[in-house]
Amino acid sequence: MVDSVIVEADGGSRGNPGPAAYGAVLKDAVTGAVIAEDGSAIGIATNNVAEYSGLIAGLELAAAYAPGATVSVRMDSKLVVEQMSGRWQIKHPDMKPLAAMARSLAPGGTTYTWMPREQNTYADRLANEALDGVRSGVTVAAVDADDSLIAEVESPSAAPSSRGWARPGGPPTTLILVRHGITAHTKEKRFSGGLASANPPLVDEGREQVRLTAEWLKPLAEKVSVVIGSPVERTWQSAEIVASVLGKDLVAEPGFAEMEFGVWDGLTFTEVAEKFPGQLDTWLGSFTWAPEGGESFEGVRERVLEGLERVLTEHGGETVVVVSHVTPIKTLVARALGRGLSSLFHMELAPASVSVLSFYEDGDTEPRGSMRLFNGLPPERDPFSPTAW
Repeated sequence: MVDSVIVEADGGSRGNPGPAAYGAVLKDAVTGAVIAEDGSAIGIATNNVAEYSGLIAGLELAAAYAPGATVSVRMDSKLVVEQMSGRWQIKHPDMKPLAAMARSLAPGGTTYTWMPREQNTYADRLANEALDGVRSGVTVAAVDADDSLIAEVESPSAAPSSRGWARPGGPPTTLILVRHGITAHTKEKRFSGGLASANPPLVDEGREQVRLTAEWLKPLAEKVSVVIGSPVERTWQSAEIVASVLGKDLVAEPGFAEMEFGVWDGLTFTEVAEKFPGQLDTWLGSFTWAPEGGESFEGVRERVLEGLERVLTEHGGETVVVVSHVTPIKTLVARALGRGLSSLFHMELAPASVSVLSFYEDGDTEPRGSMRLFNGLPPERDPFSPTAW
């Protein structure tokens, strides 16, 4: 049993904002032995978001692989260290939920120490490997009966099987996940829930966004067996456009509807904070709490994964397009990567963006997931595409 651990973390963005990733390593504070490590890409983000993401990942490693141990965090980010130590104020709105998540994960007595960049090479390497696409997810150390380190092995979530879901030796089940186009609420950054919400339709710009994405996917039409859509109006309208362009049948899956926000629906973050003081902090700090009439993150995960199970059962070994929303898509990505709900706060999804997941059968255990693309956009909308320069 490890009594004290060191978390070393880092994060970076190539562009700031740009393609971003983090690295985190958990070490035994006494022996220096590596217990577990994580290097993962997080899509488009700033350096500061990537650095906070590395801290959160490291604290999640400590909770999973050294529960009860005292934690000492070491980072080369002066901003994160000073803010988490309470010496600097957190002014940027993007940092506040990340800092709150880190605090919720950090055991009492956790310390934060700044170290020079040249001493943080381990975590920096993990982040760069994730950015280069050569690694993704958690790797843990194997130990023998007396807790002696014997080898480093990939965790199950980081080692996809070569078998398909439907039958041994068959192909994986691949989900091409498309977020709906924008609505009036999207433009104004208002909470917009599922079937019980105000349910705003797509605006003309949103329809054009989805059409461009569908045309981008058209070369894959022969591989796609069906288009599956959330029955919420904006998503169903998006799914109809995709199905029409690809020439595929469209079926509904209510499990992939957006989170219900209850009394928050239609409000901005600022309006919620003014009308319901303290509730946003409670929501961001608890996966089981929900606003009145709404759903919790845990509740959404349960129904999304039930929907996933139905898709894997009915379309095993096929490639399907799933048109859904931010929260369900992030939940499916977290499931594929073997990550907890806290990872939802580290992903950004553009309207009508594309993410691709594959799920592999693994005997009697749950299917293993692999992320092949996240937040992809057609060249006309992708700021990092050479054709857009």
